[in-house]
Amino acid sequence: MNVSTSPAIQAKPRYELLDGLRGVAAFLVILYHFGEGFATSPVDQMMNHGYLAVDFFFVLSGFVIGYAYDGRWSRGMTAGRFMLRRVIRLHPMVVLSVMLGAVAYLLQGSVRWDGTPVPLPHLLLALLLGLFLIPVLPGMSAEVRGNGEMFPLNGPSWSLFFEYIGSILYAIVLHRLSKKALAAVTALSGIGLAAVILGNVSGAYHVGVGWSAGGLGFLGGFLRLSFSFSAGLLMSRCFRKTNIRGAFWICAAAIALILSCPYVTTDGNVSVLNGVYDCVCTLFLFPAIVYVGACGATSDRFSTNTCEFLGQLSYPVYIIHYPVMYLFYAWVWNNGITLGEALPICAALFVGIIFMAWLALRFYDTPLRRYLSARLH
Repeated sequence: MNVSTSPAIQAKPRYELLDGLRGVAAFLVILYHFGEGFATSPVDQMMNHGYLAVDFFFVLSGFVIGYAYDGRWSRGMTAGRFMLRRVIRLHPMVVLSVMLGAVAYLLQGSVRWDGTPVPLPHLLLALLLGLFLIPVLPGMSAEVRGNGEMFPLNGPSWSLFFEYIGSILYAIVLHRLSKKALAAVTALSGIGLAAVILGNVSGAYHVGVGWSAGGLGFLGGFLRLSFSFSAGLLMSRCFRKTNIRGAFWICAAAIALILSCPYVTTDGNVSVLNGVYDCVCTLFLFPAIVYVGACGATSDRFSTNTCEFLGQLSYPVYIIHYPVMYLFYAWVWNNGITLGEALPICAALFVGIIFMAWLALRFYDTPLRRYLSARLH
């Protein structure tokens, strides 16, 4: 969508407001990951439902891709050309994030979380697999952190892995489906996702699966992608815009409330009630938020600039912030740092991550994507 095209298939106007909402969710993910450093269980994690941001991203992705590309297949778009666009859009930052993750791992001393030293060839294998978004299976030598991550040098890469799967499915199958067939895919995926959540596949009655290929993790991640992406795509085909004033602020507040909601329990233990909450959010609230957001428009300079700023930084912030978290966790855990002691550092790192993302966007991602677009198109 950020690639030059011929006049016959010029890109449609962007939904700046939806870009801004993506940024809101991405910034909140940083806070969620800060909280992971102090959590002793899923119940006491701060910004407890931050993992739901991924499901919101998938809905947005389906909606925006459907809006931008559904009409192009009859005008010469091919699966190969579409996937090339997606690779140019997504992969430069994937490469940078994995390289930063390798540097962070070396700075930590090249050890697993339990302190076991990791040989350099294992790290290099993890780096090579991460550069090409090839998942690491539990028990492989490349699983250099020892906690089952598919992408141990940059944990959030797992969602990009599934984003690519969604793009491939769209290019090959989903763009061909009728609304009725797509609705059936969405409904069946939703049933499967609800079964994963309420069946406690995560072990904590939440939808936070997909980051590991162990057990049913891959299935859970696929169902998260399948439902949310298909729901967004279906919405783009059925969308009829109505004007909703203040849509950005309404939706931004809703996202913040959803992601910051404490773990839903009545006795302080893991509870199926939290699974019900996650089902409601993923199956109903996020599609509704995307619909409301798509019905709004920026109407003043402040809201326009805010959405533009958040939208531009949303992907860089999300994909490159986690190597910083690896170093932050090591500092907290190795030194017994309390939350109160860490707050000034968290504030400084939050600003630093945003600045790092801006630098990456300005001097690496944007120029490289322009160069690749010009050479490959």
